[in-house]
This record gives sequence, structure tokens and C-alpha cells, in this order.
Amino acid sequence: MKISVSFTLWLLLGSISPSESTDYQKSFPQDIYAVLREMTASLVQLKANMLQTQEQAAQLKTEMDKLKTEVDKQKTEVDNLRTEVDKQKTEVDKQKTEVDKLKQQQIVQQVAFSASLVPKDQRATTGPFPSLTTLIYKHVVTNIGNVYNSNTGVFTAPVKGAYNFEWWVGAFGDNSHGSGAWLVKNSDLLFMNFEQQADGFMSSSKGMTLLLDVGDVVFIRLQTNTVVFDDGGHHTTFSGFLLFPM
Repeated sequence: MKISVSFTLWLLLGSISPSESTDYQKSFPQDIYAVLREMTASLVQLKANMLQTQEQAAQLKTEMDKLKTEVDKQKTEVDNLRTEVDKQKTEVDKQKTEVDKLKQQQIVQQVAFSASLVPKDQRATTGPFPSLTTLIYKHVVTNIGNVYNSNTGVFTAPVKGAYNFEWWVGAFGDNSHGSGAWLVKNSDLLFMNFEQQADGFMSSSKGMTLLLDVGDVVFIRLQTNTVVFDDGGHHTTFSGFLLFPM
């Protein structure tokens, strides 16, 4: 059996010519080497492409970083500019507030009014009344600061300060009723002027300086069971003005 196999192998080897055997041995390695060379070249080219891509990516990243830095710089400049604008706006608003405050102070410091009981084309006697009655002076000659209300007869202090007031009353004497009126601060009766005579025209006046807080009110009340008269001559009047703020 061993002899038979060896003989068969010898026959197969003998059937291949020497030239064929040499060609086979030569072509097989050459094909492998060519493939390896091509693969190596491809790998080298791929590596080169990857390096080039990495370089391009690095350059792109550098450009992006530069651009980001420039954007951040411009953003900082914009923020600084916005801060400066806000600062200037705050300063302008502050100055405007100061100007408005000065204007308001100037307005409230300009306080003066003067009014009589009835308009010049009217003629009337007011009273007597069984209780104190607020006199409403309808004929307003001066009302700087809009401090006197001709619908209520009340003066309202717009600023704390010293104020001077004067009030006059006049009437025809009839030996029955005198003519008198109180100056009232808030609800306090302060000073009163009074006159009474049997006949003829009678008048009296009084003045007073008051320290008022903002919102204090001052008005005139007709004394109980007395009368006052007014016409175009404006005999019954109420006046006041701010001496100085405090």
C-alpha cells in the first residue's frame, strides 16, 4: 500500500513539466507582492489624505477660534457701549428729575390768591345763619398755583411754609346784626374780625400768618347771626400768599 501511494505521487509529479513548475512558483509570489504594493500605496495615500484633512481641520479650527475671539471682542465692545449708553441715559434721567423737581419747587413756591364774595355784576347780603357757615368767594381775581377752590371756598397748602392771610367783611348796619368772620385752619377757629353799628356801612379786617404743612386747609366762616355784604366794590374778600417755604 505504501509502495502504491508513492508510485502515484511520483507519476503526478512526473506529469508536470519543469517549466510549468517554475512558472507557477514564480507567478504566485509576484501577484501577492503586487497586491501588497498596491495596498501599501493605498494606505500611504490614505494616511496622506488623513494628514491633509487633519491639517485642514486644524486650520479651520484656528480660523474658527480667531473668528470667535473677534466676535467675543466685538460683543464686549457692544456691551461696553450699551453700558455707557445706559449710564448716560441714567444721568440724563437724573438731570431731568432734578429739573422737574426744581420746576415743581418753583411752581409750589409761587402761591398767591385773592377773591371776593360775589362777582362784580352781582349784589348780595349773605346771612344771618344760626351756625357758623363757610363763605365761598366766587369772584377769583388771582389764583397763582391754583391753591384756592372757588367751589368750596377752601385754600389748600401745596408746600410746607409760612403763609399770610387777610380777610375783610362789610355790611350795612341795622342795629340787629353785626358783621364778623373767623379764619379757620383745618377745624380750628383762629382769629375773628367783627363790626356792628346801628346804621351806615360798616367793615372790618384782619390778617394772620400761619405755619402750614402740605395739605392743610384754610377758609373763612361767617360768625353765627351776622351778615356780610358784597357788590361790584368787593367789600368782602379773602386773600393769601406764601411768605417762604420751610
